[in-house]
Amino acid sequence: MKPIEPRDILAYPDYQRIRERLRPLFIGERNRRRVTVAEHLTLTFENDRTLWYQIEEMLLTERITEPAAIQHEIDTYNELMPGGGELSATLMIEYEDAAERSAKLRELLGIDRHLWMIIDTRRIPARFDIRQMSDDRVSAVQFVRFPIGMTQERFVECARHNRIAIEVDHPKITGHHAVDIATAEYLAADLS
Repeated sequence: MKPIEPRDILAYPDYQRIRERLRPLFIGERNRRRVTVAEHLTLTFENDRTLWYQIEEMLLTERITEPAAIQHEIDTYNELMPGGGELSATLMIEYEDAAERSAKLRELLGIDRHLWMIIDTRRIPARFDIRQMSDDRVSAVQFVRFPIGMTQERFVECARHNRIAIEVDHPKITGHHAVDIATAEYLAADLS
């Protein structure tokens, strides 16, 4: 995957004209790349298409037109692009009630040591962006990477045999979710 560049971005009036046609496609793309790990904990695996869409949505929503501000958004989202041999994802910690969310985000300190991708017998720890960590609470949106270090073919083969899962084993939240073959096939393309 190559980083997104300014020439890849549509001016927000142009994007707004085609948005209604593109929106269902990108929502579908994001849904195919989503894994619910536990109640209140969801990963959406990112690629160049999902990140391009997020940039366009941000520029439209915020009416960003200044080249430096556009470049800032591009740079921010390019940091989320998976590198060779890894998967990257946005981790959402979701609680509807604001008071409950605030309390849970304090309880989930240390989650950065409790999220794993399991492939065969390997437990691959998620690598969190430490800029999103604080001493008193976690952010509801986290960016994580999983250094897979295997070929696309091997990754899909493991999924075919039900040997890929995402697991959280934090004292305050646990879950284990197998990655199905359809999701694995989408994610495998990110490993190139």
